Amino acid sequence: MTVAAFMELALYHPQHGYYTSRAQRSGRSGDFYTSVDTGAFFGELLAVQIAELARTFGDAFDLVEAAAGNGRLMRDVLDALQRDAPEVWARARLHLVERSGHARAAHAQTLGAHASRMETSGADLPPSIAGVVFANELLDALPVHVVVMRGSEAREIMIGEANGTLVELEAPPSTERLRQEVDAGPPIPGDVRVEISLAALDWIREASRRLARGYLLLLDYGDEARALRSASRPDGTLRAFAAHRVSPRWLESPGEQDLTAHVDFSACARAAAGEGMTLLGRVDQSRFLLGLGAVERLQRAEAALSARAALRLRLALKTLLVPGGMGSTHQAMLFGKNVGPWHGMVFSAR
Repeated sequence: MTVAAFMELALYHPQHGYYTSRAQRSGRSGDFYTSVDTGAFFGELLAVQIAELARTFGDAFDLVEAAAGNGRLMRDVLDALQRDAPEVWARARLHLVERSGHARAAHAQTLGAHASRMETSGADLPPSIAGVVFANELLDALPVHVVVMRGSEAREIMIGEANGTLVELEAPPSTERLRQEVDAGPPIPGDVRVEISLAALDWIREASRRLARGYLLLLDYGDEARALRSASRPDGTLRAFAAHRVSPRWLESPGEQDLTAHVDFSACARAAAGEGMTLLGRVDQSRFLLGLGAVERLQRAEAALSARAALRLRLALKTLLVPGGMGSTHQAMLFGKNVGPWHGMVFSAR
């Protein structure tokens, strides 16, 4: 089978998949951290951007979170909107999209007082959306194909079995579409492995089609195609995470460890453009959050906190902003469709 097929089973099998078998996998007791695990501050800052986008709608609008998990980030966003932008909060039609049934079952409880505003909680995006769709670390968790160049020939890494053990094999690319994606980007140097996520491109295209009017805000970690298809990354970026430790042994213990690969931002932008979306901005998470007033909000919040609580908040912000960590590895991408002129995100480098 392809690596993508292996990942689909390991991560999303209805009973045994890594993400589908539990409501939450991140945090101190999980296998990895996300921006949401630093506390509510990330959601509060994200609410600033969402409120700005939502004000371009004069009436009710859809607020859709994809890969919503158990609803923690949506709750943090809504708490902030209700406090700081109540007119936006009052117009929001809530939709939480999550493949895990365990996580969906927790949505109402996690949202608390906001639950009555939830219109849908399901595995798929609403069929027609007028508003804001956002997702944090969705694309990096979607299955990838792995390709390696042998001379001038692209070969796909496949998964086989030998003496009861999963092993890697090489074969010609499994589909013509995969060949086309190999050719669509910069040339791949010899013996360099590259991940190509057809699933991520499919998701971008589907979200773009369902978005009749509005914005798509994606936060994820990755790089441009020219950096990913480089001799500086000969082994690619596919990794496993377990107990907050990274491992290249991603074939081991399927269903029991997280599998992830860097997002190809160049391919994502190309897929969105093909469906009528306009890239309004892309910027690293540090500059994105600073542009939303992270430091100023921290200073205001500290005045009302104990010394210990203020320290926790400063450490959370450091985790979100620090270069070399989430601040530089994670990027924010904003797309728009049928929304008229827009100046993009603060500090954006279009």
